[in-house]
Amino acid sequence: MAELIFNTCLNYLVLALCIFMLLSDLPSPATAASVQYNVVSLGAKADGKTDSSKAFLSAWASACGSTSAATVYVPQGQFLVRSASFVGPCKNSAITVRIDGTLVAPSDYSVNGNGGNWILFRDVTGLSVLGGILNGQGTGLWACKLSGKSCPGGATNLEISNSKNVLVSGLSSLNSQMFHIVINACQNVKMQGVKVSASGTSPNTDGIHIGASTGVTILNSKIGTGDDCVSIGPGSNNLWIQNIACGPGHGISIGSLGKDQQEDGVQNVTVNTVTFTGTQNGVRIKSWAKPSNSFARNILFQHAIMNGVQNPIIIDQNYCPENSGCPNQASGVRVSDVTYQDIHGTSATEVAVKFDCSSTYPCSGIKMQDVKLTYQNQVATASCTHAGGTASGTEQPSSCL
Repeated sequence: MAELIFNTCLNYLVLALCIFMLLSDLPSPATAASVQYNVVSLGAKADGKTDSSKAFLSAWASACGSTSAATVYVPQGQFLVRSASFVGPCKNSAITVRIDGTLVAPSDYSVNGNGGNWILFRDVTGLSVLGGILNGQGTGLWACKLSGKSCPGGATNLEISNSKNVLVSGLSSLNSQMFHIVINACQNVKMQGVKVSASGTSPNTDGIHIGASTGVTILNSKIGTGDDCVSIGPGSNNLWIQNIACGPGHGISIGSLGKDQQEDGVQNVTVNTVTFTGTQNGVRIKSWAKPSNSFARNILFQHAIMNGVQNPIIIDQNYCPENSGCPNQASGVRVSDVTYQDIHGTSATEVAVKFDCSSTYPCSGIKMQDVKLTYQNQVATASCTHAGGTASGTEQPSSCL
């Protein structure tokens, strides 16, 4: 009897397993209904010389107009694309841009230099940008700027604006004229496996800039450029930045804040597990030295390694470029509840911790926990101006709070 029951159960188990395998082999509804638009089929040439902008825009128009999930596919090869705006709202909320090749900007920087951005996605819900290389060919414009000549401002390689539920994965941004990637006025954006590469002397080439956005996550990315690896602008909140390799560059910066009198602040930011190598700054908060109602609060910098960083930990509330419009004024930006936890490594300058806060609104609620920074194999020093808080655990340099 027991053997009969066992065999019966075994038969049912095999049957259930077969049914499961059959069902799992079926495409999901989204996949079954998905349509693909190959830019080559629409006229793009993978020679790096022929302007393929129209084919890209045509593929986008079809994908955006589709009532079911859609994919814009860019195969291997190099595709010359002029400034291109991919704009919604779309008829579906599952558009994938899959790039196996390289998009190349015109080498003449005057073509895109005054446009503000090269590749733009705006007013899109449910966008995924997967893989690929964006080559902004910015070296000519950098040389122009560094020579002191009058030059265009430059174009951002990729801007995603006024969009939500966005994924950017495995994308490489190379030699952008200006900022590499900008996330502006977006909600729920995840970026992972992103690579940014530009010369350490390239001007204004922030790696990833976040402005006026909520719920942005940046994971497992490598950023080397001539300005901030990640910069966080006014109106940004609920950010998670983890496992980043930064260098060359100016570090990870909140700010600059307080440029305008009326300005949204920054709050709820976590920067976790970051390695800074040869950068100008490590973790930085920066504000203009003039009146403002802006703020930076509830910030956590955690598990950071500094390798020869000039300013490993810095709050600079006396930012006043070229002493224009702000000398001899105090910053109105309120900096509070900032925690530095498990930060260690080497400083390229003797002052490894510098809190230069506002005389009108001193920094408050700063917490230092297990910080160990050295300078030339000696304990580094700390400098505090108008800064209040506590220190615990390892304190090297000794706390000046």
